[in-house]
Amino acid sequence: DEATDPSVCEENWECIQRFCEQVNADTEGPLSALRLLAHKIQSPQEGEALHALTVLETCVNNCGGRFHSEMAKFRFLNELIKVLSPKYYGIWSSEKVKSRVTEVIFSWTVWFPQEVKIQDAYQMLKKQGIVKEDPKLPEDKILPPPSPRSQNSIFDTDEEKSKLLARLLRSSHPEDLQAANRLIQSAVKEEQEKSAQVSRRVNTIREVSENVRRMEELLESSRRQELSPAGQETLQALSQHCEKLRPLLFRLASEAVADEEALAQILQASDQLSQALGQCRQAV
Repeated sequence: DEATDPSVCEENWECIQRFCEQVNADTEGPLSALRLLAHKIQSPQEGEALHALTVLETCVNNCGGRFHSEMAKFRFLNELIKVLSPKYYGIWSSEKVKSRVTEVIFSWTVWFPQEVKIQDAYQMLKKQGIVKEDPKLPEDKILPPPSPRSQNSIFDTDEEKSKLLARLLRSSHPEDLQAANRLIQSAVKEEQEKSAQVSRRVNTIREVSENVRRMEELLESSRRQELSPAGQETLQALSQHCEKLRPLLFRLASEAVADEEALAQILQASDQLSQALGQCRQAV
């Protein structure tokens, strides 16, 4: 609601970034986020719809393969099409919103050529005359930078795959070129999954650190004087939330077994969390 507030003219990048972090941290994040965003994009308030489209594009830029997979399903694409179609909300959606939605879908056909459903949805809009011509994508679109990614691609670190790809691309046989395409797509998917893992780890550790800090502040206050009912309620809510973070840390640790540095960070966060929860139980 804050990130798409129609009463605010400028984009609230802090809120948008927090939204993206929540999408990455939550198992059902992409599905829940797209459901919420579809509702906001269909808003009769132009400002709310435009802000929601900015949030959507930022998620595409920052939330990795799980988000891309969900947004490329007809379930979500149909919600965008409703904004353009005169049978649904196209009658009262503003031209500015319809133009942005068209730009978004068209940009995905360019950046995600492997997603057949996106291509089909866009071609259907053209066949029905809802989209007359391909929009010109603005070059000055203001978006925050994408999530940090590894400088090296998988082909830089896997010599065998690199040689195989080079051989397939030199071939004149169609089946070899198809195999090269599959190999590239597989590598891209693997890199996206790694990027999503790193993002989940960073966001979860940050969340643990922030919650532990707040718990310690409340516990310190309780040592000096009795906590107010509101303070006790906050401490209890923090404790319950931290209990839910524990299995997430265990899952991240199992993913990071091969990465000693990442595993050390996760185990340190887990220790901090356990100590804070132990102190909280003693205080209660």
